[in-house]
Amino acid sequence: MTAAVELQGVSKVYRTGRHAVEALREVDVAVGPGELVAVMGPSGSGKSTLLTIAGTLEVPTSGRVLLGGRDVCGLSANERARLRRRSVGYVFQEYNLLAGLTAAENVALPLELEGMAPKQAGRIAAEAMDGLGLADKIDELADNLSGGESQRVALARAVVGERHVILADEPTGALDSLNSERVMRTLRRACQGGVAGVVVTHDAQVASWADRVVFLRDGQVVDQTVRPPGPEVLFSHN
Repeated sequence: MTAAVELQGVSKVYRTGRHAVEALREVDVAVGPGELVAVMGPSGSGKSTLLTIAGTLEVPTSGRVLLGGRDVCGLSANERARLRRRSVGYVFQEYNLLAGLTAAENVALPLELEGMAPKQAGRIAAEAMDGLGLADKIDELADNLSGGESQRVALARAVVGERHVILADEPTGALDSLNSERVMRTLRRACQGGVAGVVVTHDAQVASWADRVVFLRDGQVVDQTVRPPGPEVLFSHN
């Protein structure tokens, strides 16, 4: 089966004047349709860089990035942007919501950009928000949301539409255990529908929901583990 997203020998070097920082070194990671992979490691290990490259927001210094078997490194910036809009849901640490829009309008926007009627897009957005405990925030302006609410709205925006890949950078960082569980259940449900998911996290409880955990250190993959059984026991159901 073709991987939904794959990094082959990917390295990334950032240069500032005479200085160079190697954020990733010869990284090989493949995530299949229906698989949820967590990426863990200390700060500065290259986790967020891996995610931005996998999502075509950055291009690697060397190596290949494939989405659905297609090498995307040779695409123009506009071509990569169109591919992201259609196929990749991305949850940023900074949320990146549009302040002048309501929560539901932020969620619906990717659907409308792909030509969906606003009424239908709004209905799908409302359903996604309801599943994340945000039914009472549908008409709230993004500026008025708390950090945890903004984080869940960003996830709702990432999972709507015909996504093939969902990439989430610390998607539970501002959440309590109940809402962390909602987020992870939403991601697992998307993966059960055939989406490939990658979650960057520092939280071992969050990582326990993944089928596989990839560990980074100093820009290299140093280990991988399989999913332990029963992540639900780690969360309160009160």
